[in-house]
Amino acid sequence: MTLGGYQNEIYLQGLADQVPPFTTDPTRLAESAREILPPGPFWYVEGGAGSGATVRANREAFDKWRIVPRMLRDATHRDTATTVVGTQMAAPVMLAPVGVQSIVHPDAELATARAAAALNVPMILSTASSNTIEDVAKANGDGTRWFQLYWPNDLDLCASILHRAGDAGFTTLVVTLDTWTLAWRSRDLDQAYLPFIRGTGTAIPFSDPVFRSGLAKPPEEDLASAVLKWVSLFTGTDRGWDALPFLREHWDGPILLKGILHPDDARRAVDAGMDGIVVSNHGGRQVDGAIAALDALPGIAAAVGDRLDVLFDSGVRTGADVLKALALGAKAILLGRPYVWGLAHGGEDGIRHAVRGVLADFDLTLALSGHRSLAEITVDSLVRA
Repeated sequence: MTLGGYQNEIYLQGLADQVPPFTTDPTRLAESAREILPPGPFWYVEGGAGSGATVRANREAFDKWRIVPRMLRDATHRDTATTVVGTQMAAPVMLAPVGVQSIVHPDAELATARAAAALNVPMILSTASSNTIEDVAKANGDGTRWFQLYWPNDLDLCASILHRAGDAGFTTLVVTLDTWTLAWRSRDLDQAYLPFIRGTGTAIPFSDPVFRSGLAKPPEEDLASAVLKWVSLFTGTDRGWDALPFLREHWDGPILLKGILHPDDARRAVDAGMDGIVVSNHGGRQVDGAIAALDALPGIAAAVGDRLDVLFDSGVRTGADVLKALALGAKAILLGRPYVWGLAHGGEDGIRHAVRGVLADFDLTLALSGHRSLAEITVDSLVRA
């Protein structure tokens, strides 16, 4: 990375009286997005389960840790590259799987795919995409892409979706475990707002030949029946550990389990032959009053970090947050809401602005705290406030 590259670019544009299109402070992006989005889409992205206690806990957990800068460490030049389950990354940052992106911008996941490729940042496509697997892959071009699975109840449909993703160049599978049914989300309920029942975020199953073969009429002719079938296939069924071999039968690449918050579940992931896990509470969207993901991270990393790759999401906003998560045991982080708010503000260009800001902030934080590489970031880089 180039020290302060994006920072310098912004300052130089100021010579021509140009300012950034929206805030460079990712902690203010939600506030800014609220001014331009209708309440339904805004709260669907920003809201959490119940009272929002877990959303707040995620941010409070980051504030409990402080970075301890070290001096005269020759940090002028740094190496931020890493490899996670075989995927090479220029920095330990990925774009998290976020569904129904069309509710914040019409370009939706296509803009995300293009921005990710341009920034050389891996993206993870959600099963709840507003665009098909194939269209997102085309938009991503030579970019690095993973696929996130919401596991349907129909195994033939599941196999079909996995094969489509593999054929479209998605190299790694991320299986979300914590959202087999939706939590009590008061913000959405108060507005009776759920995009899926309007056929939004259903492009992948609606375009799948197995799904379509089970309909009397295609979704384009009978949306209501297609939505009802979607509900029956994608909600209401939790699975056991004995279901994981099915995924190995239909996926050739690495598999990660997303939603792990207990060391024992992490150990079971190792025993099940998984390649990695994502320590996550779904950004606070599933269990109100749950443990902050960052509070769960150190114990899980200590338990299994030497046997599989540990990734992290939930609450990451700034470059300092990235450094803290790495210091506590993550190998890379998944960035969620900040890039979605960038999408809301300006499509592909908005994502580029938001993500470049986080990457530049991380690089500057890395440098100014005296770290030359990711290997130098350890728990000794932090102190508990």
